Amino acid sequence: MKIALLEDDLAFAETVIEWLEEAHFEVDHFETGLDFLRQFPNVQYDLFIFDWALPDMEGPDVMVSVKLRSNKLPPIIFFTGRSEEDDIVRVMEAGADDYVVKPASRALLMARVNALLRRVASQSQVEACYEYGALKLDTKSRVATLAGEEVKLTDKEFDLALYFFKNEGVLLSRTHLMNVVWGAISELETRKVDVHISHLRSKLKLVPENGWKLTSIYQQGYRLERN
Repeated sequence: MKIALLEDDLAFAETVIEWLEEAHFEVDHFETGLDFLRQFPNVQYDLFIFDWALPDMEGPDVMVSVKLRSNKLPPIIFFTGRSEEDDIVRVMEAGADDYVVKPASRALLMARVNALLRRVASQSQVEACYEYGALKLDTKSRVATLAGEEVKLTDKEFDLALYFFKNEGVLLSRTHLMNVVWGAISELETRKVDVHISHLRSKLKLVPENGWKLTSIYQQGYRLERN
């Protein structure tokens, strides 16, 4: 089985890799979220182990970006440096299947890894279909329909639409959207966001008379709201 380890602490990463390889797992190690996102489309993994705090992104943002790119997401374990209840709740609400508080022991980590892999092996993943009023987003076929009519969206437009609707009412910066949807950070490339959002607003008719507003907030980003 193949595991992606996203951890910027090299000494700790080497230790974890040794534990996993001695248990006959194959491990790909990444130090930053962007390094992982560049590699992810080319490799199939059975498990993700992500640190929560990374130099360029937070682990949950990497996870969200992966979800937008793939219909089938492997289970994920987060490393967190905090053991307070509020922090653990935040980890689980971010979508983790399990967590391990640093510094992790070998016995605990391997128990969590093996238990999680056994659990998901016995489950079949059901592809999600999301409905927002007259809009339907089918993540299996990656098809959007509006009032029963198919809307031709590019891959990035589909990803943006899904992310906006899942974060209704949340102000999302251009940089954050580039980070999550494109897996890249560049002030110049954030212009791509404006172009794609303009197309999205037009194609999905995200205007007040149809019950939605996709609003540009000056120098901050965009927010999708029900009208």
